[in-house]
Amino acid sequence: MPFRKPDEEGARPTDVTETLVARGTAGAVAVAWDADQAVTALYSANYRSLVRLAAMLVRDSGTAEEVVQDAFVAMHGGWRRLRDPDKALSYLRQSVVNRSRSVLRHRAVVEKYAPKGLPDAPSAEAGAIGELERSAVVAALHKLPNRQREALVLRYYADLSEAEIAHAMGISRGAVKSHTARGMAALRNVLEQFS
Repeated sequence: MPFRKPDEEGARPTDVTETLVARGTAGAVAVAWDADQAVTALYSANYRSLVRLAAMLVRDSGTAEEVVQDAFVAMHGGWRRLRDPDKALSYLRQSVVNRSRSVLRHRAVVEKYAPKGLPDAPSAEAGAIGELERSAVVAALHKLPNRQREALVLRYYADLSEAEIAHAMGISRGAVKSHTARGMAALRNVLEQFS
């Protein structure tokens, strides 16, 4: 039996209950022309199927529940404007699909303009360990002879080539190789003592 509108325009009957035949899996649902009762009946009969529909569209069950709840709230607010209450379920489905599309469009915009993530910052522990290692290396460098220390600093901290180191120190390239090799061996020995 279809809904019938109240006799007086704008009046909401309180005792009129008729049957809305939902063409889905819900079967016949008793509802009234009153928005509260009608939406409550539609909600209890169709909420799960509408959430499944939205979940398939938005790929997220939490967002799907929000979409369906928003559709029911909108239907409740606009119940008086609904021309054919027999098509309330169709209206809800269309509303869920449209709101799901809006969610997907919003996600696309957010992803497009999302700020690039900052590189992972090292933990405080890693920073502390790194500082200890650097201070150990600096202390070990101070224990080396001057020429070896100069060769290592120019090579590994200033990132100079052998020719540039030789020119800066005023020695031959062979002497640079010798000082660098001896300095690395001595540095290794000193650092092993710290460990």
